[in-house]
Amino acid sequence: MAPSKLRCAFLTMEDSGGWSIDADLAFEPMAELGWHCEWLPWRRSGIDWATYDAVYIAAPWDYPQDPDGFLRVLGEIDASPAILVNDLYLVRWNLAKTYLRDLEARGALIVPSRWSDASAGNWFDEGGIEKSFRVFGDRIIVKPVISTNATDTFLVSNPVAADKSALLQRTFQSRPFVVQPFVGNICTEGEFSLFHFGDRYSHAIQKVPRQGDFRVQEEHGSRITAIEPESVLVQTADHVIRLVDPLPVYCRSDFVRGDDGRFLLMELELIEPSMYLRMHEKAPGRFARAFDTHVRQQFR
Repeated sequence: MAPSKLRCAFLTMEDSGGWSIDADLAFEPMAELGWHCEWLPWRRSGIDWATYDAVYIAAPWDYPQDPDGFLRVLGEIDASPAILVNDLYLVRWNLAKTYLRDLEARGALIVPSRWSDASAGNWFDEGGIEKSFRVFGDRIIVKPVISTNATDTFLVSNPVAADKSALLQRTFQSRPFVVQPFVGNICTEGEFSLFHFGDRYSHAIQKVPRQGDFRVQEEHGSRITAIEPESVLVQTADHVIRLVDPLPVYCRSDFVRGDDGRFLLMELELIEPSMYLRMHEKAPGRFARAFDTHVRQQFR
C-alpha cells in the first residue's frame, strides 16, 4: 500500500473573488513530492491544525483588517505540530514596513523613508507633511506601515488640497505610517519583482501601472510581464536576501530604479506575497521543492 500523503493547508480568504491568485499551480508538483494541498480560509474557526503537516501562508490578503487576529491564528498554528511557512518570527518582523529600517541598517539600499507612529502627536498639524516636501520634493507617497495591495496608499502633491489633507488626517489619525519620495520611474518602467525560493533566485516580473496611476498591483490594472532582469538587479536582490535570518523559504523583493540608476528596495515580502507562479513554467516546481525540502528538514 502506498504511504499516505502529507497534508498542507494553503491559507487564503473566505472571499477571494476579484483577486489574482495562482498559488494552486504548486498543487501538482507538491503532489508529485507526496503532498495533498488544499485551500483553507484563515478566519475559519474550529480548525484542528494538528491534522496538517504544514501550513503555507498563501493568500490571506485581508489580514490588514485584523492583524492581531491574524497573528493569533498563526500563533495557534505555530504551537501545533504543523510547520508554518514562512517562520512565525519572520512573519512578525515582516508584518509592519518598519522592517525596512532594519534592512537599511544592515546595508540594504531602500527608498528613503520617514516614519511616524500613533504616539508621535498630530504629525499633520505639526507640519510633518511640509517637512517631507522639503526633504523629498513636491510629490510624496504616504502609506500605512501595515497594508496590502496599496490600500490607503496616497500620492500627495505640494500644495495639498484641503480635502486631501482632511482625508489623510482621518486615515492616519491613530495609525502608523511611512512617508517616501515619489520615484518617477515607477510610472515609466514600473516596479521589478524578483522571487527567491530559499537562497536561489527563481524568476522575475515587471509591473507597469496603467496610464494615470502609480499603483503596480494587477488588481489596479497594471501590466505584468515576465522578464530576464539585469544582472545587477539579481545581485542586489541576492544581497538583500542574505540580510535576512532565518532564511525564508519563499520571498518576493520589489525594486524601483532611482534617479541615479541604482535599484532601491520598496518591499521585501515574506508573509503572503503573490509568487506569480504562472509567469515561469519552472516556478511551481521550484517552489514545491523548496517547500518540501524545508518541511522535511523540520521533521528530523
